[in-house]
Amino acid sequence: MKSTDVRVWSIRVKPGKRPSYQVRWKVAGQLFSETRKTKALADSFRSQLLRATRDGEEFGMASGLPDSMAERKASLSWYAFALRYLAMKWPHAAPNTRDGINESLTSVTLALLDERPGRPADALLRKALRSWAFVLPGPDHRDLPDEIANVLHWVGKASRPLADLADPVVGRAVLDSLKIKIDGTAAAAETVHRKRRTLVNAMHYAVDLGEFQENPLSAVRWQKPKVANDVDPRVVANPEQARSLLCAVSYIGGYRRARGRRLVGLFAGMYFGCFRPAEAVGLALPDLTLPSAGWGEAVLHRSRPSVGKQWTDSGESHDDRGLKNRSAEEVRRVPIPPQLVAVLQDHVDTFGTAEDGRLFYSEGGGVVSSSSYYRAWQEARVLGLPPAAVASPLARRPYDLRHSALSTWLNAGVDPTEVAARAGNSVEVLLGRYAKCLDGRQEVGNRRIEELLREYE
Repeated sequence: MKSTDVRVWSIRVKPGKRPSYQVRWKVAGQLFSETRKTKALADSFRSQLLRATRDGEEFGMASGLPDSMAERKASLSWYAFALRYLAMKWPHAAPNTRDGINESLTSVTLALLDERPGRPADALLRKALRSWAFVLPGPDHRDLPDEIANVLHWVGKASRPLADLADPVVGRAVLDSLKIKIDGTAAAAETVHRKRRTLVNAMHYAVDLGEFQENPLSAVRWQKPKVANDVDPRVVANPEQARSLLCAVSYIGGYRRARGRRLVGLFAGMYFGCFRPAEAVGLALPDLTLPSAGWGEAVLHRSRPSVGKQWTDSGESHDDRGLKNRSAEEVRRVPIPPQLVAVLQDHVDTFGTAEDGRLFYSEGGGVVSSSSYYRAWQEARVLGLPPAAVASPLARRPYDLRHSALSTWLNAGVDPTEVAARAGNSVEVLLGRYAKCLDGRQEVGNRRIEELLREYE
C-alpha cells in the first residue's frame, strides 16, 4: 500500500551525552522517524523528503520512504558500500592503516557473499579483493585483467545487502568470521581487534549516510578475544646477551659486501637508543650529535616504515612520515650513551651516508627493507646465542631490542617519566607494557630475598 498523503515535521533534538537529531514525518496519518548524528545530516534527509513530496512521489506505508529513497536504500550492497567507505578513508589514512582497512573489508566481504552459481575459487576471490577492489584508484577507474573483472562482477552480484547487518544473527556471523584466517586456523587476537575496529568504524559511516539509525553491531552480544598488552618477559635480553647479538651481526655475510656490518648501527640504535625500527631506518647524520667522548644526542623526526607500494601515495615500498602518533612537525630528543655514539661514528667512518644523509642504506643506496634486516637478525641469533636460547623467544624479533632497552632503563632506576619521553610513549603505556624484568634478573631478586631471610634465622 502506498500513499501521497505526506506531512513532514520539523527536526527535534534528542538529548544525551551525544545529542542526535530526529526527523519526524507522517504518511497517511502514520508517524515515522529517523535519527541522524548531526543537524546537517538531519536537514539533508528532511530536504530529500520534502523534495519527494513536491515531486509527487508515492511513499511506502511499510518504510515511510518515497519510492526513490526506498529503492536506493534496499539496493545498496555491502560491497558497494565498502567501496564508498574505502574512498572516504583512503586519502587521510597512513599506508599501514590502508593495508589494515583493505584486509578488514576483504574479510567482511567474503563473509557477506551469497551462494550463487559460478563462485570463483577462494584464492582468486581474495586476490581480486585485496589487490584490485579495495585499493585506490578503484576498479572503476583503471583497467582490470579479464579474470579479475569477472570475479569482481560476480562479487557485485553476490554481495548481500548492507541492511542485512541489522540482523543480529548476520552481525554475529560476520564478527565470528573475523576470528578465522583464510586457511581455517584461528587469527591472532590483535588481528581480530583490528578488523573489528574497521568494521565498527564503517558502521558509524553507514549511520552518517542514513543507512542505519544506529550502529547495528551494538545489538550483537559477542565475546571479543583478549589481547595481551604487556610484553612477554622471555623476549627481553640482558646487556650481555644484547652485546653478544650485536657482535654476531657483524659476522653475517662476507666482509666485502658487509651485509651484517652495515646493520650493526641499526640494531645498536634500537637497543642503546630505544629507536623504533622505522625510526632507525630513517636516521640521518644531521640528526645526530656524536662527540668524541661522553653522551651524544639523536633528534628523531622521521620514520621510514616498510609497506607495500600499493599503499603509499608515492608508489614506493617505504613511507616517509613523521614519528608514530605525533604531528608531522614534532621531534623527539633522545640522549644516546657513549657505546652507541662509538658504534654510529664507526659506521659513518666506514660506510659514509646515502645521498640524502641516511646512515643505513642498501648496497644500491636504497632504504633498508625490513625483510633484509630481519633475515640478518635471525642469522645473528644462531651465531650469538646458545642453542637453548635460539629455540626460545629471547630477542626473536629486532623490535625486541627496544623492549630490552626500556626494561634495562627501568631496572636501572631511571624515572618512568624520563624513560617514556625518550621512548616516545606515555607513562601509562610504558608501565603497562614495558616494565618487565630482564632475563636473569629473577636470580638477583632471589639472592636478595635469601639474604634478608638469613638475617632473621
